[in-house]
Amino acid sequence: LLDLLLPPPGRGTQKEGEDQQATREKLRKLLKAGKLNEKYVEVEIVDRNLPIVEIFSASGLEEMDINIKDMFGSLFPKKKKQRKVKVPEALTILSQEEAYKLIDMDSVIKQAVERVEQSGIIFLDEIDKIAGRETTLGPDVSREGVQRDILPIVEGTTVTTKYGMVKTDHILFIAAGAFHVSKPSDLIPELQGRFPIRVELDSLGKADLVRILTEPENALIKQYTALLETESVEVRFTEDGIAEIAEMAALINERTENIGARRLYTMMEKLLDEISFDAPEMSGKDMAIDVQYVQKRLKDFVQDEDLSRYIL
Repeated sequence: LLDLLLPPPGRGTQKEGEDQQATREKLRKLLKAGKLNEKYVEVEIVDRNLPIVEIFSASGLEEMDINIKDMFGSLFPKKKKQRKVKVPEALTILSQEEAYKLIDMDSVIKQAVERVEQSGIIFLDEIDKIAGRETTLGPDVSREGVQRDILPIVEGTTVTTKYGMVKTDHILFIAAGAFHVSKPSDLIPELQGRFPIRVELDSLGKADLVRILTEPENALIKQYTALLETESVEVRFTEDGIAEIAEMAALINERTENIGARRLYTMMEKLLDEISFDAPEMSGKDMAIDVQYVQKRLKDFVQDEDLSRYIL
């Protein structure tokens, strides 16, 4: 980075060389102190992205797609491009370039494959979506086909990846699903047998929904509050109002399909749709979302099971 800020001198007198060295030391101190952070330098970096090449291969030739990057990597010369960036970004880029030179990628790939084979964990989410009733027609046939495709990987096989062959014999597989419509016994017996440990979780209750509404960094209440702030509308949710939203959501989940915390999305949208629509004309106003407001906006929908089923 010092060479970019102050290029090395050519042939000259000894005094010129000493002056140059003294200047470099001054620049080094300024650089460490962060006083050169607003300066721009031109950095030459290697573009490692290869041209996009699409190959249509026949069945059984998937390895051709995987190795295509390696094949063309030696054919195309490495491109270098100039970028004008500030000193902190240049320092990051140069550090990454030097670190890349020190890394033995073959050793990294070998160690990564070994760790995956010995300590890997694969999480299969929404597995209930491929569980179907016993039938020979309709979508259940394709669901069973997906299960039979997954089965060899769970049982243990060798999978071709862009980094080589990976054995799944010792990889831990964890599957999860809501199973509100189907049940675990709807999976094919072979797949059930590969998941011997079964844990059942309790449904989300009122207290859980209150925490979901308030505690996460991107909680729904914080999102809507920030969204309406852009229209200069301040929305305040009271504790009893939040508790009422959570209680209504839990009640609807019990009476209709239990979709968990997803219910909060539709309820919050229905609760605030009027304020969101009128927000441009409400600039500078404060709105308090308390238990009375929540009941006024949602009570009819909660009491009418047909409305809550299709709207909430």
